[in-house]
Amino acid sequence: MKWILFAVSSLSLSAAEPLTLPLWPDGAPGVMTAPSEATAEFIRKRSGKNTVTNVTSPTLTVYRPEKPNGTSVIVAPGGAYAFLSAVHEGTQVCEWLNTLGVTGILLTYRTPTRDEPSLHEKPVQDAQRALEIIRQHAAEWKLNPDRIGLLGFSAGGNLLAHLACHRDLENYPQNHDLNAQKPRPNFGIMIYGGGLLDPADPMKLKAGFTVPPDAPPLFMACASDDGNNPIAATLLYLEYKKHNLPVELHLFSKGGHGFGMRDNGHPINAWPARCAEWMDSNGWLPTIAKLDAAIQSAENELQTIHHNLQKFGCADELPIILREIAQVKSELAESSIASDSKRRKHLEDKLKEMHMAVEKLKRELQPSLNAEKLIETTNRLKTDIVRLQAEREWLQQIQQSASSQ
Repeated sequence: MKWILFAVSSLSLSAAEPLTLPLWPDGAPGVMTAPSEATAEFIRKRSGKNTVTNVTSPTLTVYRPEKPNGTSVIVAPGGAYAFLSAVHEGTQVCEWLNTLGVTGILLTYRTPTRDEPSLHEKPVQDAQRALEIIRQHAAEWKLNPDRIGLLGFSAGGNLLAHLACHRDLENYPQNHDLNAQKPRPNFGIMIYGGGLLDPADPMKLKAGFTVPPDAPPLFMACASDDGNNPIAATLLYLEYKKHNLPVELHLFSKGGHGFGMRDNGHPINAWPARCAEWMDSNGWLPTIAKLDAAIQSAENELQTIHHNLQKFGCADELPIILREIAQVKSELAESSIASDSKRRKHLEDKLKEMHMAVEKLKRELQPSLNAEKLIETTNRLKTDIVRLQAEREWLQQIQQSASSQ
Protein backbone atom coordinates (compact mmCIF):
# COMPACT_ATOMS: atom_id res chain seq x y z
CA MET A 1 0.00 0.00 0.00
CA LYS A 2 1.54 3.28 -1.14
CA TRP A 3 0.58 5.26 1.96
CA ILE A 4 2.15 6.44 5.18
CA LEU A 5 0.27 6.03 8.44
CA PHE A 6 1.05 8.74 10.96
CA ALA A 7 1.65 7.43 14.46
CA VAL A 8 -0.54 9.45 16.80
CA SER A 9 -0.90 9.41 20.55
CA SER A 10 -3.88 11.78 20.59
CA LEU A 11 -6.94 12.39 18.48
CA SER A 12 -6.67 16.17 18.82
CA LEU A 13 -6.64 18.09 15.56
CA SER A 14 -4.79 21.11 14.30
CA ALA A 15 -4.93 23.00 11.03
CA ALA A 16 -1.24 22.39 10.30
CA GLU A 17 -0.92 18.62 10.66
CA PRO A 18 -3.43 16.12 9.23
CA LEU A 19 -4.43 13.21 11.44
CA THR A 20 -4.51 9.70 9.94
CA LEU A 21 -6.42 6.88 11.61
CA PRO A 22 -7.02 3.24 10.69
CA LEU A 23 -10.66 2.43 10.02
CA TRP A 24 -10.40 -1.11 11.35
CA PRO A 25 -7.60 -1.37 13.97
CA ASP A 26 -8.36 -5.07 14.44
CA GLY A 27 -8.53 -5.76 10.72
CA ALA A 28 -11.13 -5.02 8.07
CA PRO A 29 -14.10 -7.41 7.85
CA GLY A 30 -14.22 -10.01 5.11
CA VAL A 31 -11.51 -11.32 2.82
CA MET A 32 -10.14 -9.38 -0.14
CA THR A 33 -10.30 -11.21 -3.46
CA ALA A 34 -6.89 -11.41 -5.12
CA PRO A 35 -6.73 -9.21 -8.25
CA SER A 36 -7.20 -11.06 -11.51
CA GLU A 37 -4.67 -10.65 -14.29
CA ALA A 38 -7.15 -8.39 -16.09
CA THR A 39 -7.38 -6.13 -13.03
CA ALA A 40 -3.63 -6.14 -12.58
CA GLU A 41 -3.21 -5.14 -16.23
CA PHE A 42 -5.84 -2.41 -15.85
CA ILE A 43 -3.93 -1.00 -12.88
CA ARG A 44 -0.61 -1.13 -14.74
CA LYS A 45 -2.06 0.81 -17.67
CA ARG A 46 -4.28 3.29 -15.86
CA SER A 47 -2.65 4.08 -12.53
CA GLY A 48 -0.01 6.76 -12.10
CA LYS A 49 2.51 8.04 -9.58
CA ASN A 50 -0.19 9.78 -7.54
CA THR A 51 -2.50 6.79 -7.28
CA VAL A 52 -2.91 4.36 -4.38
CA THR A 53 -3.79 0.70 -4.74
CA ASN A 54 -3.62 -2.59 -2.85
CA VAL A 55 -5.41 -0.99 0.10
CA THR A 56 -6.15 -3.75 2.58
CA SER A 57 -5.96 -1.55 5.70
CA PRO A 58 -8.17 1.46 4.88
CA THR A 59 -7.68 4.79 6.65
CA LEU A 60 -9.16 8.23 7.03
CA THR A 61 -7.03 11.38 7.12
CA VAL A 62 -8.49 14.53 8.68
CA TYR A 63 -7.54 17.93 7.25
CA ARG A 64 -8.52 20.73 9.61
CA PRO A 65 -9.09 24.30 8.32
CA GLU A 66 -7.72 27.35 10.12
CA LYS A 67 -11.25 28.62 10.79
CA PRO A 68 -13.51 25.55 10.98
CA ASN A 69 -17.26 26.00 10.66
CA GLY A 70 -18.21 22.60 12.07
CA THR A 71 -19.05 21.03 8.71
CA SER A 72 -17.02 18.04 7.52
CA VAL A 73 -16.91 16.20 4.20
CA ILE A 74 -15.52 12.73 3.56
CA VAL A 75 -13.68 12.64 0.23
CA ALA A 76 -13.82 9.35 -1.70
CA PRO A 77 -11.46 9.39 -4.72
CA GLY A 78 -12.24 7.56 -7.94
CA GLY A 79 -10.25 4.91 -9.74
CA ALA A 80 -12.70 2.33 -11.11
CA TYR A 81 -12.48 0.34 -7.86
CA ALA A 82 -8.96 -0.58 -8.96
CA PHE A 83 -6.95 2.29 -7.44
CA LEU A 84 -7.46 5.68 -5.79
CA SER A 85 -6.62 8.98 -7.47
CA ALA A 86 -5.39 10.28 -4.14
CA VAL A 87 -4.24 13.79 -5.15
CA HIS A 88 -6.49 15.61 -7.65
CA GLU A 89 -9.48 13.66 -6.33
CA GLY A 90 -8.17 13.47 -2.78
CA THR A 91 -5.73 15.69 -0.94
CA GLN A 92 -6.33 18.68 -3.23
CA VAL A 93 -10.07 18.36 -2.63
CA CYS A 94 -9.52 18.40 1.14
CA GLU A 95 -7.38 21.52 0.77
CA TRP A 96 -10.14 23.20 -1.26
CA LEU A 97 -12.72 22.26 1.38
CA ASN A 98 -10.46 23.83 4.01
CA THR A 99 -10.72 27.18 2.18
CA LEU A 100 -14.49 26.99 2.81
CA GLY A 101 -13.99 26.35 6.51
CA VAL A 102 -14.93 22.68 6.00
CA THR A 103 -12.96 19.85 7.57
CA GLY A 104 -11.89 17.57 4.70
CA ILE A 105 -11.55 13.87 5.52
CA LEU A 106 -9.78 11.72 2.93
CA LEU A 107 -11.05 8.13 2.78
CA THR A 108 -8.63 5.52 1.48
CA TYR A 109 -11.10 2.68 1.04
CA ARG A 110 -10.20 -0.91 0.16
CA THR A 111 -9.19 -1.52 -3.42
CA PRO A 112 -8.99 -3.21 -5.87
CA THR A 113 -12.46 -4.72 -5.55
CA ARG A 114 -13.15 -5.07 -9.28
CA ASP A 115 -13.12 -8.87 -8.93
CA GLU A 116 -15.46 -8.97 -5.94
CA PRO A 117 -19.06 -10.21 -6.46
CA SER A 118 -20.14 -6.69 -5.44
CA LEU A 119 -17.59 -4.02 -6.37
CA HIS A 120 -18.93 -1.43 -3.97
CA GLU A 121 -19.57 -3.60 -0.90
CA LYS A 122 -16.23 -3.23 0.91
CA PRO A 123 -15.75 0.46 -0.03
CA VAL A 124 -19.26 1.20 1.30
CA GLN A 125 -18.40 -0.63 4.53
CA ASP A 126 -15.32 1.57 4.84
CA ALA A 127 -17.40 4.73 4.29
CA GLN A 128 -19.91 3.58 6.92
CA ARG A 129 -17.08 2.98 9.36
CA ALA A 130 -15.65 6.45 8.60
CA LEU A 131 -19.03 8.03 9.39
CA GLU A 132 -19.16 6.06 12.64
CA ILE A 133 -15.70 7.25 13.70
CA ILE A 134 -16.42 10.89 12.81
CA ARG A 135 -19.67 10.94 14.77
CA GLN A 136 -17.98 9.27 17.72
CA HIS A 137 -15.32 12.01 17.79
CA ALA A 138 -17.54 14.92 16.65
CA ALA A 139 -17.47 16.73 20.01
CA GLU A 140 -13.73 16.19 20.42
CA TRP A 141 -12.98 17.35 16.89
CA LYS A 142 -15.40 20.30 17.16
CA LEU A 143 -17.61 18.97 14.35
CA ASN A 144 -21.38 19.08 13.98
CA PRO A 145 -22.53 15.42 13.78
CA ASP A 146 -25.52 16.52 11.69
CA ARG A 147 -23.37 18.24 9.05
CA ILE A 148 -21.25 15.43 7.65
CA GLY A 149 -21.17 15.08 3.87
CA LEU A 150 -19.52 12.68 1.45
CA LEU A 151 -17.97 13.81 -1.84
CA GLY A 152 -17.27 11.05 -4.32
CA PHE A 153 -15.57 11.07 -7.73
CA SER A 154 -16.30 8.40 -10.35
CA ALA A 155 -16.16 5.10 -8.38
CA GLY A 156 -16.33 7.23 -5.25
CA GLY A 157 -19.56 8.65 -6.65
CA ASN A 158 -20.86 5.13 -7.17
CA LEU A 159 -19.92 4.40 -3.55
CA LEU A 160 -21.87 7.49 -2.48
CA ALA A 161 -24.98 6.47 -4.43
CA HIS A 162 -25.06 3.05 -2.77
CA LEU A 163 -24.30 4.50 0.67
CA ALA A 164 -27.00 7.17 0.38
CA CYS A 165 -29.69 5.06 -1.26
CA HIS A 166 -29.33 1.43 -0.24
CA ARG A 167 -30.65 0.34 3.15
CA ASP A 168 -29.34 -3.24 3.24
CA LEU A 169 -26.79 -3.15 6.04
CA GLU A 170 -26.37 -6.89 6.54
CA ASN A 171 -22.72 -6.76 5.55
CA TYR A 172 -21.76 -4.26 8.24
CA PRO A 173 -20.08 -5.87 11.31
CA GLN A 174 -22.65 -6.55 14.00
CA ASN A 175 -20.34 -5.49 16.84
CA HIS A 176 -20.68 -1.85 15.70
CA ASP A 177 -23.76 0.14 16.72
CA LEU A 178 -24.45 1.23 13.15
CA ASN A 179 -28.07 2.29 13.63
CA ALA A 180 -27.22 4.56 16.55
CA GLN A 181 -24.43 6.16 14.56
CA LYS A 182 -26.55 6.98 11.48
CA PRO A 183 -24.66 5.15 8.71
CA ARG A 184 -25.49 7.71 6.02
CA PRO A 185 -24.06 11.17 5.33
CA ASN A 186 -26.21 14.24 5.91
CA PHE A 187 -25.58 15.30 2.31
CA GLY A 188 -23.80 13.97 -0.74
CA ILE A 189 -21.74 15.43 -3.59
CA MET A 190 -21.32 13.25 -6.67
CA ILE A 191 -18.82 14.32 -9.33
CA TYR A 192 -18.97 12.29 -12.56
CA GLY A 193 -20.27 9.22 -10.71
CA GLY A 194 -21.56 6.27 -12.69
CA GLY A 195 -21.98 2.52 -12.75
CA LEU A 196 -25.68 2.77 -11.87
CA LEU A 197 -27.28 1.84 -15.21
CA ASP A 198 -28.92 -1.38 -16.27
CA PRO A 199 -26.56 -3.14 -18.73
CA ALA A 200 -29.57 -4.39 -20.69
CA ASP A 201 -31.11 -0.92 -20.96
CA PRO A 202 -28.77 2.00 -20.31
CA MET A 203 -31.75 4.34 -20.11
CA LYS A 204 -32.75 2.74 -16.80
CA LEU A 205 -31.12 2.42 -13.40
CA LYS A 206 -29.96 -1.03 -12.33
CA ALA A 207 -32.63 -3.39 -11.11
CA GLY A 208 -32.92 -3.15 -7.35
CA PHE A 209 -31.35 0.31 -7.16
CA THR A 210 -33.92 2.70 -5.73
CA VAL A 211 -33.92 6.10 -4.06
CA PRO A 212 -35.66 5.87 -0.66
CA PRO A 213 -37.76 8.72 0.72
CA ASP A 214 -35.11 9.51 3.36
CA ALA A 215 -32.15 9.82 0.95
CA PRO A 216 -29.87 12.76 1.89
CA PRO A 217 -29.69 16.00 -0.16
CA LEU A 218 -27.54 15.50 -3.24
CA PHE A 219 -25.41 17.69 -5.53
CA MET A 220 -24.28 16.24 -8.87
CA ALA A 221 -21.99 17.53 -11.60
CA CYS A 222 -21.05 15.79 -14.82
CA ALA A 223 -19.95 16.61 -18.37
CA SER A 224 -22.26 15.75 -21.27
CA ASP A 225 -19.34 14.14 -23.11
CA ASP A 226 -18.62 11.69 -20.26
CA GLY A 227 -20.04 8.47 -21.68
CA ASN A 228 -23.17 7.22 -19.93
CA ASN A 229 -22.47 9.08 -16.69
CA PRO A 230 -24.74 12.05 -17.53
CA ILE A 231 -27.57 9.57 -18.12
CA ALA A 232 -26.98 8.01 -14.70
CA ALA A 233 -26.94 11.46 -13.08
CA THR A 234 -30.15 12.50 -14.83
CA LEU A 235 -32.00 9.33 -13.88
CA LEU A 236 -30.85 9.67 -10.29
CA TYR A 237 -32.04 13.29 -10.32
CA LEU A 238 -35.47 12.23 -11.57
CA GLU A 239 -35.74 9.56 -8.88
CA TYR A 240 -34.98 12.21 -6.26
CA LYS A 241 -37.65 14.47 -7.74
CA LYS A 242 -40.24 11.68 -7.54
CA HIS A 243 -39.85 11.86 -3.76
CA ASN A 244 -39.59 15.65 -3.77
CA LEU A 245 -36.13 15.34 -2.21
CA PRO A 246 -33.56 18.19 -2.34
CA VAL A 247 -31.25 17.64 -5.31
CA GLU A 248 -29.21 19.80 -7.67
CA LEU A 249 -27.78 18.66 -11.01
CA HIS A 250 -25.26 20.42 -13.27
CA LEU A 251 -24.65 18.95 -16.72
CA PHE A 252 -21.87 20.88 -18.46
CA SER A 253 -21.30 20.82 -22.21
CA LYS A 254 -17.68 19.61 -22.07
CA GLY A 255 -15.14 18.32 -19.63
CA GLY A 256 -14.79 14.58 -20.02
CA HIS A 257 -13.90 12.47 -17.02
CA GLY A 258 -11.35 12.21 -14.24
CA PHE A 259 -10.18 15.82 -13.95
CA GLY A 260 -10.95 16.25 -10.24
CA MET A 261 -9.56 19.59 -9.09
CA ARG A 262 -7.52 20.12 -12.27
CA ASP A 263 -8.55 23.02 -14.48
CA ASN A 264 -8.54 21.77 -18.07
CA GLY A 265 -10.21 24.89 -19.44
CA HIS A 266 -13.62 23.23 -19.80
CA PRO A 267 -16.96 24.51 -18.50
CA ILE A 268 -17.22 21.73 -15.94
CA ASN A 269 -14.12 22.98 -14.15
CA ALA A 270 -16.47 25.47 -12.49
CA TRP A 271 -18.04 22.66 -10.43
CA PRO A 272 -16.29 23.64 -7.13
CA ALA A 273 -17.81 27.15 -7.28
CA ARG A 274 -21.29 25.74 -7.97
CA CYS A 275 -20.85 23.16 -5.22
CA ALA A 276 -19.78 25.81 -2.69
CA GLU A 277 -22.86 27.88 -3.58
CA TRP A 278 -25.07 24.85 -3.02
CA MET A 279 -23.49 24.10 0.35
CA ASP A 280 -23.82 27.73 1.39
CA SER A 281 -27.49 27.90 0.36
CA ASN A 282 -28.19 24.91 2.60
CA GLY A 283 -26.52 26.48 5.63
CA TRP A 284 -23.49 24.18 5.71
CA LEU A 285 -20.96 27.02 5.41
CA PRO A 286 -21.84 29.24 8.37
CA THR A 287 -19.71 32.21 9.42
CA ILE A 288 -20.05 34.60 12.33
CA ALA A 289 -21.02 37.38 9.89
CA LYS A 290 -23.71 35.24 8.21
CA LEU A 291 -25.17 34.20 11.55
CA ASP A 292 -25.16 37.81 12.79
CA ALA A 293 -27.02 38.86 9.64
CA ALA A 294 -29.56 36.04 10.04
CA ILE A 295 -30.15 36.93 13.69
CA GLN A 296 -30.59 40.60 12.84
CA SER A 297 -33.02 39.77 10.02
CA ALA A 298 -35.14 37.59 12.32
CA GLU A 299 -35.14 40.26 15.03
CA ASN A 300 -36.19 42.93 12.53
CA GLU A 301 -39.06 40.76 11.28
CA LEU A 302 -40.10 40.07 14.86
CA GLN A 303 -40.14 43.79 15.67
CA THR A 304 -42.29 44.51 12.60
CA ILE A 305 -44.86 41.91 13.63
CA HIS A 306 -44.89 43.18 17.22
CA HIS A 307 -45.40 46.73 15.95
CA ASN A 308 -48.34 45.67 13.80
CA LEU A 309 -49.98 43.85 16.70
CA GLN A 310 -49.44 46.79 19.03
CA LYS A 311 -50.83 49.16 16.43
CA PHE A 312 -54.15 47.38 16.54
CA GLY A 313 -54.17 46.84 20.31
CA CYS A 314 -53.77 43.09 20.40
CA ALA A 315 -50.09 42.51 21.00
CA ASP A 316 -50.77 40.93 24.39
CA GLU A 317 -54.47 40.07 24.23
CA LEU A 318 -54.55 37.88 21.12
CA PRO A 319 -51.87 35.33 22.18
CA ILE A 320 -53.61 34.93 25.54
CA ILE A 321 -56.99 34.29 23.93
CA LEU A 322 -55.51 31.77 21.47
CA ARG A 323 -53.88 29.86 24.32
CA GLU A 324 -57.15 29.85 26.27
CA ILE A 325 -59.01 28.52 23.23
CA ALA A 326 -56.56 25.64 22.96
CA GLN A 327 -56.98 24.88 26.66
CA VAL A 328 -60.81 24.88 26.47
CA LYS A 329 -60.72 22.62 23.40
CA SER A 330 -58.50 20.22 25.32
CA GLU A 331 -60.92 20.17 28.24
CA LEU A 332 -63.86 19.52 25.93
CA ALA A 333 -62.03 16.55 24.48
CA GLU A 334 -61.74 14.86 27.88
CA SER A 335 -64.01 11.85 28.28
CA SER A 336 -65.28 12.97 31.71
CA ILE A 337 -66.98 16.01 30.11
CA ALA A 338 -69.33 13.78 28.12
CA SER A 339 -71.34 12.88 31.23
CA ASP A 340 -71.29 16.41 32.69
CA SER A 341 -73.72 18.33 30.48
CA LYS A 342 -73.64 21.43 32.67
CA ARG A 343 -69.86 21.65 32.57
CA ARG A 344 -69.83 20.95 28.83
CA LYS A 345 -72.39 23.69 28.13
CA HIS A 346 -70.30 26.15 30.15
CA LEU A 347 -67.15 25.33 28.19
CA GLU A 348 -68.95 25.52 24.84
CA ASP A 349 -70.33 28.97 25.70
CA LYS A 350 -66.90 30.11 26.83
CA LEU A 351 -65.33 28.83 23.61
CA LYS A 352 -67.94 30.67 21.55
CA GLU A 353 -67.23 33.93 23.40
CA MET A 354 -63.49 33.58 22.85
CA HIS A 355 -63.95 32.91 19.14
CA MET A 356 -66.07 36.06 18.92
CA ALA A 357 -63.30 38.01 20.69
CA VAL A 358 -60.74 36.69 18.20
CA GLU A 359 -62.94 37.69 15.26
CA LYS A 360 -63.29 41.17 16.72
CA LEU A 361 -59.53 41.52 17.04
CA LYS A 362 -59.02 40.21 13.51
CA ARG A 363 -61.44 42.84 12.18
CA GLU A 364 -59.34 45.47 13.92
CA LEU A 365 -56.26 44.20 12.18
CA GLN A 366 -55.36 45.17 8.66
CA PRO A 367 -57.29 42.95 6.20
CA SER A 368 -54.03 41.56 4.81
CA LEU A 369 -52.89 40.31 8.21
CA ASN A 370 -53.77 36.89 9.57
CA ALA A 371 -53.75 36.98 13.36
CA GLU A 372 -53.04 33.27 13.97
CA LYS A 373 -50.37 33.31 11.27
CA LEU A 374 -48.66 36.29 12.92
CA ILE A 375 -48.55 34.47 16.26
CA GLU A 376 -47.22 31.32 14.57
CA THR A 377 -44.56 33.35 12.76
CA THR A 378 -43.64 35.11 16.00
CA ASN A 379 -43.04 31.80 17.79
CA ARG A 380 -41.01 30.47 14.86
CA LEU A 381 -38.82 33.57 14.75
CA LYS A 382 -38.16 33.40 18.48
CA THR A 383 -37.11 29.75 18.11
CA ASP A 384 -34.90 30.61 15.13
CA ILE A 385 -33.17 33.41 17.04
CA VAL A 386 -32.38 31.12 19.97
CA ARG A 387 -31.02 28.45 17.58
CA LEU A 388 -28.93 30.93 15.58
CA GLN A 389 -27.50 32.51 18.72
CA ALA A 390 -26.52 29.07 20.05
CA GLU A 391 -24.88 28.18 16.73
CA ARG A 392 -23.01 31.50 16.70
CA GLU A 393 -21.69 30.91 20.21
CA TRP A 394 -20.60 27.37 19.34
CA LEU A 395 -18.93 28.50 16.10
CA GLN A 396 -17.07 31.25 17.90
CA GLN A 397 -15.84 28.76 20.50
CA ILE A 398 -14.53 26.21 18.00
CA GLN A 399 -12.79 28.90 15.94
CA GLN A 400 -11.13 30.36 19.03
CA SER A 401 -10.08 26.85 20.03
CA ALA A 402 -8.61 26.21 16.56
CA SER A 403 -6.69 29.50 16.54
CA SER A 404 -5.14 28.71 19.92
CA GLN A 405 -3.77 25.32 18.83
